[in-house]
Amino acid sequence: MVEQVRLEGKKILLGVTGSIAAYRACELVRLFVRSGAEVRVVMSEAAKRFVTPLTFEALSANRVLHEATESWDGDMNHIGMGEWADIFVIAPATANTLNKLSNGIADNLLLQTALAFEKTILLSPAANTRMMENPVTVASMKLLGLQRTEIVEPQTKLLACNTIGKGAMAEPKTIFSISLKHLFEDSYWKDRRVVVTGGGTIEKIDEVRYISNFSSGKMAEAIVTALYSKGADVCYITANDPVSIPPVHVIKVESAAEMLRYTEESLRVAKKGKLTKPSFHSETGRAEVVNKVPWLFMAAAVSDYRTNHFQNTKLKKSALGKKWSLELVQNPDILRSVEKSGIKSVAFKAEMDRDKALEHARKALKEKKVDIVALNILEGSKSFGSETNAITLVTEEKEIEIPQASKFEVAFSMLEAVKTL
Repeated sequence: MVEQVRLEGKKILLGVTGSIAAYRACELVRLFVRSGAEVRVVMSEAAKRFVTPLTFEALSANRVLHEATESWDGDMNHIGMGEWADIFVIAPATANTLNKLSNGIADNLLLQTALAFEKTILLSPAANTRMMENPVTVASMKLLGLQRTEIVEPQTKLLACNTIGKGAMAEPKTIFSISLKHLFEDSYWKDRRVVVTGGGTIEKIDEVRYISNFSSGKMAEAIVTALYSKGADVCYITANDPVSIPPVHVIKVESAAEMLRYTEESLRVAKKGKLTKPSFHSETGRAEVVNKVPWLFMAAAVSDYRTNHFQNTKLKKSALGKKWSLELVQNPDILRSVEKSGIKSVAFKAEMDRDKALEHARKALKEKKVDIVALNILEGSKSFGSETNAITLVTEEKEIEIPQASKFEVAFSMLEAVKTL
């Protein structure tokens, strides 16, 4: 779902420093440009030894700011670039850059731009493990984390110096994902704890067979992505392996019973106040306790039944015979079972009978005691796994139609709508 995010009207400033990982910044530019954002690049002189400014100009369709192009006839300077941008992403950020930036040293154009930048700076370090773990660098990263800066943790893998360790630049897609919460921050959703369930649960018959459904989990992933983009603290409980989501807390489950257990536990945690980190830019400088009503988005397709007798081996066809009857029992209804006091809840309901869909949604609203039902009318099994969706938000007082669009756009529209319900 991350690839579906549209950034039209957003202005991204990318800083590139002198690291062998500079070539990966090219992929990051492509991700932002493909999403519709306008991208401009500022390079340190050391970075030009690895990738030429011409490469970034070709990818971004904008002139690159470096020593030879700096001009005060317009905004091609460290002040103008910062005033233009919505976010400043420095990727890769060398250990040298991290240590200078934490101490306010601005001896090159990129650092001057960072020092003058008043919004969020996203730093993606890339350096040899020993340089990253040097106490000076560690202290610099802690100091930067208390300012208008977010650190995208480097990866542990084989580095350019042919050693395995922590220091490789984060994946461009990860950097792109993390930038979303700074570009779409919403005061209503920021730091609000939200539990989302998704995917089709699995009920084992034996060790090789199971009962499930066609749910792809794409709508749930779109909701997770939209919530993360808005600044929410998201816990995603899923029966499917996530395909493309931001770095949120994921709990992988199989059965309805597991999903119920983890949903109950996650909601208990969500109802507790969230302690935020202290900031030099807050009025008091102290940590702040945020108490916002949590939300539950129940987008999972939970199997209605499970086998009454699970076999912890493989059942042989020869032993089963030509006919095989399974004895099934009902699974617990998760939405009915969980304690919903102190939270807002959204139940997703798929229907194929268009004439009675709204009636069934209103019935679910009362029976499951939820605040909102997100009604989705399917056109058969072909509806599963599609890239688009259309839903109707049903409450006791009204219905809100969200027309056909990409699942991310539908999720985004839904989050805007439910704030007022």
